[in-house]
Amino acid sequence: MAETLNSLAELGGTSVAADVANAAPIHVQKLDKEGRAYATGKRKNAIARVWIKPGKGKATINGKALDVYFARPVLRMILNQPLVIANRTTQYDLIVTVAGGGLSGQAGAVRHGLAKALTYFEPDLRPALKKEGFLTRDSRVVERKKYGHKKARASFQFSKR
Repeated sequence: MAETLNSLAELGGTSVAADVANAAPIHVQKLDKEGRAYATGKRKNAIARVWIKPGKGKATINGKALDVYFARPVLRMILNQPLVIANRTTQYDLIVTVAGGGLSGQAGAVRHGLAKALTYFEPDLRPALKKEGFLTRDSRVVERKKYGHKKARASFQFSKR
């Protein structure tokens, strides 16, 4: 039968408890057989699948060039933020497939997936990207419409007569 412990001090003295408490999660490099890192990013209703591999900084999104797919400079800036923070703007080629939502949500989803893929390729970049908040999924979504209302919160005009 297992030995009984009479106090919390005795529990702290066991070697198993000390090993579990001191063990930090170890992040290792995750690559596929072609040497690419893969991650999925999400924002609103958009889902982006991102592959990165060492290259010259070329980005293709759904088979189109980055400048063609995201024509607005603000969207390209949002997408490049993880690469700028990590000082890797021209070191990786990006292959992205993105679906759902609008362009703004898609840009946010690609940014989220790119940041996760960078941490899989180079685990040392994780603290810098986490500090900027790029690894956290933005959970804000459109509120649902309620019955008896025009929209999610807007109601019909009330008149007593």
